[in-house]
Amino acid sequence: MNTSLVWLRDDLRLADNPALDAALRAGDRTAVMYVLDDESPEVRPLGGASRWWLHHSLRQLQKDLTALGGSLILRRGAARDVLPAVVAEIGATSVHWNRRYGSARAIDTDLKVSLTDAHSYTGSLLHDPWSVTTGAGTPFKVFTPFWKSILAGPAPRQSVTAPRSIAGVEATSDLLDSWNLLPDRPWANDFPNQWTPGETGARERLERFLDNGLALYHRRDEPGIESTSGLSPHLRFGEISPYQVWHAVESVVTPETRANASRFLSEVGWREFSYHQLFHNTDLHRRNLRAEFDEFPWEEPNPAHLSAWKKGKTGVELVDAGMRELWKIGTMHNRVRMVAASFLIKNLGIDWRIGEAWFWNTLVDADEASNPASWQWVAGSGYDAAPYFRVFNPELQAAKFDPDSVYRARWIEEYNTPLYPEPIVSLSDTRARALADYATMRGERPQQ
Repeated sequence: MNTSLVWLRDDLRLADNPALDAALRAGDRTAVMYVLDDESPEVRPLGGASRWWLHHSLRQLQKDLTALGGSLILRRGAARDVLPAVVAEIGATSVHWNRRYGSARAIDTDLKVSLTDAHSYTGSLLHDPWSVTTGAGTPFKVFTPFWKSILAGPAPRQSVTAPRSIAGVEATSDLLDSWNLLPDRPWANDFPNQWTPGETGARERLERFLDNGLALYHRRDEPGIESTSGLSPHLRFGEISPYQVWHAVESVVTPETRANASRFLSEVGWREFSYHQLFHNTDLHRRNLRAEFDEFPWEEPNPAHLSAWKKGKTGVELVDAGMRELWKIGTMHNRVRMVAASFLIKNLGIDWRIGEAWFWNTLVDADEASNPASWQWVAGSGYDAAPYFRVFNPELQAAKFDPDSVYRARWIEEYNTPLYPEPIVSLSDTRARALADYATMRGERPQQ
């Protein structure tokens, strides 16, 4: 009797899971395992908000597997050690997983050597990074030609259906609660009001967007209305695949919503582009992609300024609303993310890596590719980035995208009252200083 083992990571779903599908075909019995690897140096430790999400996503996956006759094996430790040990315990004849594209892929390479019959699959991206290159065979560094290349290529494969039953394997497993993924302090109390981790929650979120948000997606930059999908944490944990999202959108698109659908799918494309950057630059969250930014004259952060930014008490309304939204529900509207990041980098003069680390800890959708790529985009140090001299003006952004103050009033309790703080810095003065620092980096004379 053949026993297959499927190793889940950022693919916590049963439907459209190529590794699970292959494992079910390869074995008479199939063991499903998740390893909490907080020992391997190639795996970036999860932030607090992601740990909250992971706990609830794994809990839901346990229920889903039990309903099909299977179970979820939970183990903690270095994957290089855990996988061979479990293979020996259950007598697995084959091992299957979906690929990862950051530094953790070194673990996969080692396991393919140490395990007798190991297979990997494309499960989290539309295309593996090495399969999309320029005409010269080099990686794309600009999004538009990258996306055009993908659109001109083969259509995304069809989704794989979920299994109807799983013949499971008896094996010892950690208790999920023993991992202590949930926070000790009650800062995540409001998360359940906003989020439903798990495959069912992902599917419901997608359906809600197709029913309501897609028609409004041309207004996606307005944080006061619900026109975005909210799928990012579900995609980050693989509770839904980009293939499922792609085909679901295409199945409901009409001539009236075609433009909105194309804009939305291009955001899926930006996620792909971020992973292509990560594949070719596994230290994306630490190193400037544009080497000239290594000479940028960052100063030691002002602790009071950094604390005010984190707490949403800068006195700059749109920034504060976004940072309070982040702390309250573990997310922030994308337009406001750009404004908050620009304010930290260019108005407070704080290294983008410090902001990226805070978002990594507080976002439920903290993604190893999209998070650092987005911060480098704002900083000007990344591929196809906004130029450093583009400094978002939070007041103009608020007037344009939140003209009725709906978003700001929602998240700032003391909005428009004497209790709201004065700005901690002058937007005009700090913008001028940022441009002077940029000129210094480039060896130019600062503008007068």
